[in-house]
Amino acid sequence: MHQLQPPETEIANLLQFVSDNEASDLHLKVGLPPYVRIGGHLRKVDSAPLPDTEYIESMMYELIPKHRRKEYKERGGVDFALRLDNLDRFRVNLFKSGGEMHAALRLVKNKILDFNGLHLPEIYRELIARTHVGLILVSGVTGSGKSSTLAAMIEYINKTRGLHIITVEDPVEFTFRPNHSIISQREVGIDVPNFADALRYVVRQDPDCILIGELRDKETMLAALQAAETGHLVLASIHSSDVQQTFSRILEFYPREDHPFIRSSLANSLRAILSQRLLPGLETNSRFPATEVLLGNSLVKEKIVHEEDEDLPAILHACHEEGMRSYTYSLCELVEKNLIARHDAFDYAPNRDALEAMLKGITIGEGLIGRLRG
Repeated sequence: MHQLQPPETEIANLLQFVSDNEASDLHLKVGLPPYVRIGGHLRKVDSAPLPDTEYIESMMYELIPKHRRKEYKERGGVDFALRLDNLDRFRVNLFKSGGEMHAALRLVKNKILDFNGLHLPEIYRELIARTHVGLILVSGVTGSGKSSTLAAMIEYINKTRGLHIITVEDPVEFTFRPNHSIISQREVGIDVPNFADALRYVVRQDPDCILIGELRDKETMLAALQAAETGHLVLASIHSSDVQQTFSRILEFYPREDHPFIRSSLANSLRAILSQRLLPGLETNSRFPATEVLLGNSLVKEKIVHEEDEDLPAILHACHEEGMRSYTYSLCELVEKNLIARHDAFDYAPNRDALEAMLKGITIGEGLIGRLRG
């Protein structure tokens, strides 16, 4: 086992190790050796256990922006971005656990991949190409590739349209260079105190497109809806596992008496919910996204307004010709393309029986849309 080095040397070597080995995450916890995540799996680094919180604090202290150090001490946690000399960026979260500092560092490659590079279905490109106003939500759990997808969307717009794009992020992850568009990236904690303050005045800054790094409360959600309804294209991420849970998550922000108003706003402004989760691929260290796509057509709007969210999964199954897709359909597609293992598909399947049927070529019967409308 390798011996520990001075803290500043140890963290530099670990970050370089992450970059060189195409790992996605680095975890530092007292009493354990460092761990990295490669191909979706945690792996122990061949190193001595980190002895105490003072050692981890020594590793991380100089990396924390000076204006954020007080935040960690007072709140027990802080998020910030870190850039290496090789231009790789890390999204860093420091947090206290049992009074000790723990750290989670996620690698964000400086290169912005396009939709093909991210292995996303063609509907993603078609959607962003044809949508000029309204709300597009990218949902998923932590580590599902939401930030990379949003970056691909912004970069596509940047290359194809002359817009003013404003992003509000915590922290800024991908750095965009103006092409056909001009881009203003605002980082919470540096350029603006919080999301609410940034979004309160964003429409006065003459944006055509607004990217919100995360919808995390009712104020940011309401600001996104209002901006979308007043003629802006709004792209945002939200932490939820699938389309139906995304609706539940949004409504949880508000008291029950506000739900009719929020549903009406969603029906007017929502263009799509794109849910995704990353699965290990058959090739070593590869990962592929399973995707669920709901498009805001007239039937979906009707279901939203009339509180018939339970019908949305059936709509996903029945409207593939429009570009919609369910997780089951996506998993079946990934298996048939020999990109993921069959057993992994079943492990992630929301309904194993439905996936089994689809892999056997059994599809939903005709007339489902008519019954849903009825």
